[in-house]
Amino acid sequence: MSIETVGIIGAGTMGNGIAQACAVSGLKVVMIDISEAAVSKGIATVAGSLDRLIKKDKLTPAERDAALARIQGSTQYEDLKSAQLVIEAATENYDLKVKIIRQIDAIVAPEVIIASNTSSISITKLAAVTSRADRFIGMHFFNPVPMMALVEIIRGLQTSDATHAAVHAMALALGKSPITVKNAPGFVVNRILVPMINEAFFVLAEGLATPEDIDAGMKLGCNQPIGPLALADMVGLDVCVAVMDVYLHEFGDSKYRACPLLKEMVAAGRLGRKTGQGVYSY
Repeated sequence: MSIETVGIIGAGTMGNGIAQACAVSGLKVVMIDISEAAVSKGIATVAGSLDRLIKKDKLTPAERDAALARIQGSTQYEDLKSAQLVIEAATENYDLKVKIIRQIDAIVAPEVIIASNTSSISITKLAAVTSRADRFIGMHFFNPVPMMALVEIIRGLQTSDATHAAVHAMALALGKSPITVKNAPGFVVNRILVPMINEAFFVLAEGLATPEDIDAGMKLGCNQPIGPLALADMVGLDVCVAVMDVYLHEFGDSKYRACPLLKEMVAAGRLGRKTGQGVYSY
């Protein structure tokens, strides 16, 4: 099955980033959100991002105009009928995603593939609420989508080989580097990343080194572009705790308990960059 038109639900950070990646690669996009204002803001974000690429000589004005012309903004699910693949990119909330996925499932043709851009919610569980569990899959893009090469393609228990092959080929067509993952809490990247961040907080709490030296050690010793504590501030300390809590609940293994210092900082409202104070001050 060839994918020529992609529907995207959500015009926020992830949705408009996915829309940009698709449009620049020559795919038509229908980007849907609940209000005209949200849709317009999403398209404006894409335009601004493309303008920055022109300044860096990575795109011509003609290529920008062609990419923007491929994006149709809408508030109507009916407009998804032209798509061969619909990607749900709403907030990381199970009930909201289920509501959206059921709406998509009711409108698009039976052969259309539905994907969820989720970083933590079970693809098997989401697939089960549709009438096409074999044509449901996870596509976990990384932020900022236009810059990050990785896409985690998550197979639910029911996902067919044909669905996986079509989505894998589409990710390659976007210029991405997909990895295939079985359905499990946190998939691959966050499963490894968030416990590493959590361990950095244990090291900090034990007073083994200063935050600056912990981050310098991981940058210089493990070739990471950013240290785990600075990364936690970027992700949001509350998000890190929430993810660890999911792992603890799903795996029932005490190695996933959130560091008490991390929880204490969240309780104090020190959530990282978004509040101006986390491990570091901003």
